[in-house]
Amino acid sequence: MTPTNRRPSRLRRSWLFLAGADHDALVDGAASGADVLIQELETFTPPDRRPAARELSERVLAGWRDAGILASVRVNPLDAGGIDDLRAAMRGRPDIVMMSYVATPEQVVALDEAVTRFEREYDIAPGSTELVPNVETTLGLVNTMAIARSSPRVTAVLVATEDMVADMGAERTRAGRELDYVRSRFRVECAAVGVTAIDCPYSYADNEGAELDMRVSRGLGYQAKAIVNSQFVPVVNRVLTPTADEVALARRVIDAFDTARRESGGRRVAAAVVDGFLAEVPDYLAAHRLIGRATRFGIA
Repeated sequence: MTPTNRRPSRLRRSWLFLAGADHDALVDGAASGADVLIQELETFTPPDRRPAARELSERVLAGWRDAGILASVRVNPLDAGGIDDLRAAMRGRPDIVMMSYVATPEQVVALDEAVTRFEREYDIAPGSTELVPNVETTLGLVNTMAIARSSPRVTAVLVATEDMVADMGAERTRAGRELDYVRSRFRVECAAVGVTAIDCPYSYADNEGAELDMRVSRGLGYQAKAIVNSQFVPVVNRVLTPTADEVALARRVIDAFDTARRESGGRRVAAAVVDGFLAEVPDYLAAHRLIGRATRFGIA
């Protein structure tokens, strides 16, 4: 997949992490429906399995790309074996390189320089490899804007769940309220610099909890979600894609408001009745945003 025909960053809803040395899981991932597949060489790949995972990288990443799927790899920090991860993965020409435990912009600058060297060495189009830093600590969180701005290759940034909770010393709960501030602040900082914010994964295994977590994610304005359990890919894609019914209702809200304004004789219109309920100005503005997103998906 070339940079010109990649799915735009804001339309990449589901980012699925797969164990880096698990050949079957990596192959099966192609049928998951995820927008982005990630060969995970850090948490999901114990140190003694990383040489085997690196042996798989070129073939796996190239296979995903040939299938028209965005292919990504998550490497360890460069000073913790990540340079060896990167050397192997770049042979597969990944669309996206992610790096764990990014806490400072200097780490991204170093990653950019390393990727640039490997693009030259492997005859990859200069600048074509995107970077997605992974923010997993409190220091990384407060540096999010600087991290996002540190390289023109950065198209998105991801915030973590378990490592972030551990770094805060917070009590872990299924409801995830301990991450409310983290998710809100991270979303704001990414929006401020115009990069896609990838929400932290729901780490538990229950479908009901995943559904509730996705509703929170969408409510905060996220348009992308990290996934560590492949069963949640359909949930993420469904919640982050406007439905035909949502589009139809949004159009009715817009039409009702526009009609009321035309007929108001210049007076301010604060609300309009739509399907028997009172739609107010925030509903009108939200309807326009939903139509805009649906249009980008080609469904409006």
